[in-house]
Amino acid sequence: MTMLSPIDLLAFAWFLAAWLGYSYVIERTAKGRHGLNALMNRYRDAWMQHMLGRDGRIVDAQVSAALQNGTAFFASTSLIAVGGTVSLLRAPEAVLPVISVLPFGAPSRDLWEMKMMGLAIIFVYAFFKFAWSYRLYNYFAILIGAAPPSSEQNSAEAKLFAHRAASICADAGQHFNRGQRAFFFALGYLGWFLGPLPLALTTLAVLIVMWRRQFASASRRAFGPA
Repeated sequence: MTMLSPIDLLAFAWFLAAWLGYSYVIERTAKGRHGLNALMNRYRDAWMQHMLGRDGRIVDAQVSAALQNGTAFFASTSLIAVGGTVSLLRAPEAVLPVISVLPFGAPSRDLWEMKMMGLAIIFVYAFFKFAWSYRLYNYFAILIGAAPPSSEQNSAEAKLFAHRAASICADAGQHFNRGQRAFFFALGYLGWFLGPLPLALTTLAVLIVMWRRQFASASRRAFGPA
């Protein structure tokens, strides 16, 4: 079996460090609390508090259904991506001659299969994240149906219920974000099929784009200064 060269290992280590490091900053640090994802969690709490004051909760049910549908789309897309990756894994004879005409040349068959297996693992991870997010949004929809009546909106029990429902919604959103993050870094991973330097560059490009969207995009500026 072909072993990875030191520069391949270094590029792959950079890929993992970028993915894990970005996830840590977004989810675990004070900087992440000023990102777009964290800011939206505050509006989930506000949404649930406002829902308690509504007699008819059709709008809330429609928004919940939209969240479920979006998650279901990405879950099915990740399965298609897994299937496509496995198909390419089984057909190196058809792909390697095409890649060989590129400036960086073609990897060996063993190296190709190793890289394709890594890509498949990324998409499988994304599927599990989207699938669990979809299940959590199902639970969230049930909570909306079980919400206390508007006449009890100011009670301690109703406010606790709203906070719990918002927490379930936020957890579903976090798993959805992790699945999308896997998709984005899968695009960076594709650079590895051209070589270690392209992997390092595509990973950096993905990291810059994602960081900008969280902290310097027009959407983030709409929420005001950090």
